[in-house]
Amino acid sequence: MSYVKIWIHAVWSVKNRQPILIENVRQDLFEHIHKNAVGKDILMEIVGGHNNHVHCLFRLKNDQTIEKVMQLIKGESSFWFNKTNMNQNKLNWQKEYFAVSVSESQVDTVRNYISNQEEHHKKKTWDEEYNEFITKYGFKVLKG
Repeated sequence: MSYVKIWIHAVWSVKNRQPILIENVRQDLFEHIHKNAVGKDILMEIVGGHNNHVHCLFRLKNDQTIEKVMQLIKGESSFWFNKTNMNQNKLNWQKEYFAVSVSESQVDTVRNYISNQEEHHKKKTWDEEYNEFITKYGFKVLKG
């Protein structure tokens, strides 16, 4: 048996960063993402976010890739959201996402960060958060 414990913090946004994840539907969406992930044997710890983006913390199993996990989570969740007519807007996710590893010592910090997105975004906009991720993790933004 292989033993793997790789924590991933992933973040993705609604296409064009449209704020369609209004308060009364986003919790249902986040719960659905969590339940669906677990049903697909994804070790999902927590899902949260705000009106135009989602954060999740999960563990990769030895036969999973970040790309495949994200494909399963994002594709099914937008299909479900649109099928259930959660609101008048159709949900389309941006193709891109952030995914970074999380050390075991930081799991509680990331979990708390994700669960407190409502408070966090009273102080910081999505654009500020986006730029912070780009800088903090040394991502280069491709233009063109």
